[in-house]
Amino acid sequence: MMKRLLQVFLCVAFFQAVIAQENNAATHNFASYFTAEKKYLVLPVKNGASKRNIEIWVDGVNTRFFDIELAEGTPDWYAYLQIDQWKGKEVELRVDKVSNGSKVFTPIVQSDVDTNANTYKEKLRAQFHFSPKRGWTNDPNGMVYYNGEYHLFYQHNPYGRGWGNMTWGHAVTKDLIHWKDLGDALHPDQGGPVFSGGAVVDSNNTIGFSKDGKPAMVMFHTGARGWGQYMSWSTDGRNFQTFDRAVVPRINKDNRDPKVVWYEPTKKWVMVIWVERGNNEQHSMQFLTSPDLKNWTKASTVMGGVGNDRYLFECPEFYELPVEGMPGVKKWILTGANTQYAIGTFDGTTFTPEQQRLQEQHGRDFYAPQTFSNVPDGRRIEIGWWRTNTEKDDMTFNQSMSLPLEHKLVQTPEGVRLTRMPVKEVEGLRSKAYKLGKLSVKENGSNPLKNINIELAELHIDVEPGKASEVVLDIRGVPVVYNVAGKELQVDGVKASVALINGRLSLVVYADRTGLEIFANKGLVFMPININLADSNRTLSLSAKGGTAKITNLDVYELKSIWE
Repeated sequence: MMKRLLQVFLCVAFFQAVIAQENNAATHNFASYFTAEKKYLVLPVKNGASKRNIEIWVDGVNTRFFDIELAEGTPDWYAYLQIDQWKGKEVELRVDKVSNGSKVFTPIVQSDVDTNANTYKEKLRAQFHFSPKRGWTNDPNGMVYYNGEYHLFYQHNPYGRGWGNMTWGHAVTKDLIHWKDLGDALHPDQGGPVFSGGAVVDSNNTIGFSKDGKPAMVMFHTGARGWGQYMSWSTDGRNFQTFDRAVVPRINKDNRDPKVVWYEPTKKWVMVIWVERGNNEQHSMQFLTSPDLKNWTKASTVMGGVGNDRYLFECPEFYELPVEGMPGVKKWILTGANTQYAIGTFDGTTFTPEQQRLQEQHGRDFYAPQTFSNVPDGRRIEIGWWRTNTEKDDMTFNQSMSLPLEHKLVQTPEGVRLTRMPVKEVEGLRSKAYKLGKLSVKENGSNPLKNINIELAELHIDVEPGKASEVVLDIRGVPVVYNVAGKELQVDGVKASVALINGRLSLVVYADRTGLEIFANKGLVFMPININLADSNRTLSLSAKGGTAKITNLDVYELKSIWE
């Protein structure tokens, strides 16, 4: 029996070796030089194809390295690697495992223009939420107001619509609505892939990088190889330099996502980093201080959850806000990626929580939000990663950002709480208004919204349910249901507790192609729901069950695309 098994094993091993030799013989490593003459190197992509490793060598240095679902036949789309910074130089392109006989880089193609068709008009492209021109995106990074623009950097895979090759993409806006994608700002280097982090404006020139009297924009990120915190800067918001070493070397086996703020009373910078402690996945936020953004000293630590308890897990956000209606009272807010937050005090080195494990975001797949620093009017404006369902069909991009949201602190019977509402600038997207005013709805009654047929919508409704057991707002086939007895909002299987305030429910809903963002009771509850809305259904309806509900206000706005 053992002899027979040995014969079978040797036979299988032989055929595996033959197959491996055949596979190896079917491919070869490609390398070729070209002179950089135009703006881009054109890279053909086939969604779902085998990944190939590509390296770009300039002056003997491996300057760009990434994997790509390389199209050796007809591509689904093209990725564009900017090469004009090396214009006139000999550049070597290396690719592993190109099929024998493939003509994929024969010749190597350069271009000064982007030749992809239908950009920003794809059927799953969110119409008023930022998404990358092409490729994958996740966490918003480096959000800062600088030189008259809001800068949004974002985790980006320029070479595929799946996660990987983490690079900082870069987009700017002057009005928080219309975005201009500027391409990629920070690329993987000796520190590794460019993971998440924040940015500040060094108005006091503490680091000495100001130029011609203009302060530097200074950015921090985690290098996902060295696992230290690295620094880059710009004096024009377009060109970037990277410091030659980590400003904060690795603290523990896992640490990342630096958030930096200026603390005026001590005239020092404060950095907050997520750090895993011990061997039990203990989440913590490490506080450090610095006089100059380069030299950092550990100051204090705040412990979060353990393991799957993701309280204060990764992507910290830290800022101070006044409490509405309480003159002179300000509180600091500390959050992690899942938006659970603590409210407390901060003395420049130590954050002392007064209330912990608070949560007002009860949606689906809203993650790792960040707020802008240096906003001139002092507002605290957030954008989050919204995990939309866009990796489908022939889409060349994937994932998007939330609407820009303004944070406030308000006093409630339960204590001080955070609210989120869309920034006022979003009102600039309104193209047509339907003012329905006051009315009532009942079971089997008429639909007050029956004559409205729109794709992109903003809805405002104030309702007193009275004796109704449910109030249902159906938006393009997606019911938003308020269960009166349960004090619960229900949308596509997601539930959130929402109490009536003085017998009234207030809702604001934004409907885009890729989902709904719902704000209840002036932002005390936020429900982002990622669901692709059927293009064939552009209807709205409002109804009640079990009794008559009184509508004290009902406004609907048709919205314009930000890409027009």
